[in-house]
Amino acid sequence: MPPSPVFVVTGTSGAGKGTIERALLERMPELELAISATTRQRREGEVDGREYWFISDEEFDRRLAAGEFLEHIVFEWGQRSGTLRSEIDRILAAGRIPLLDLETEGALRLAGTRSVGAVTIFVKAPSFAENERRLRERATESEGEIEDRLELARHQLEQERLFHHVIENDELEHAVDELEEIVRGAVANAGTVSRP
Repeated sequence: MPPSPVFVVTGTSGAGKGTIERALLERMPELELAISATTRQRREGEVDGREYWFISDEEFDRRLAAGEFLEHIVFEWGQRSGTLRSEIDRILAAGRIPLLDLETEGALRLAGTRSVGAVTIFVKAPSFAENERRLRERATESEGEIEDRLELARHQLEQERLFHHVIENDELEHAVDELEEIVRGAVANAGTVSRP
């Protein structure tokens, strides 16, 4: 039997991809979310090794030089984030299916990596105005960071056609149903998924 694909969920900040992923993980316990490494500061309530691996710039540099990252990105505001190869290896070794939540740039890089059978899914809000409302409502970034994320979202929306699947998160249950159908279909047809 061919290996299970690696599922990569991406999209704009505020589109609700994290909420959709959590709902999918409840429905499909055989999936496991890979934990990214990041250089950003930990937010209140976050735990190292749960939301992210919080590492210093120096540690990120060391791991990057050692080839330990499957993909990584650098944000305009200086923070870096990436997927450690050891995370994917750990999930696969446990007999589970990797689910990655990545920024669009990182998802595109991973889609181009032949060693990983990535199935890429782009999640978007029904409109840009709704995306902005959701981003402001969650209130986890400063005004400057929100403006940066909105500018990034405009660019990301122009790239949606580069992904295998696009889900419009207009209604949560419908969006989760759609993602579950994509994942179950790709697992059933492992080895036959082609890149766009």
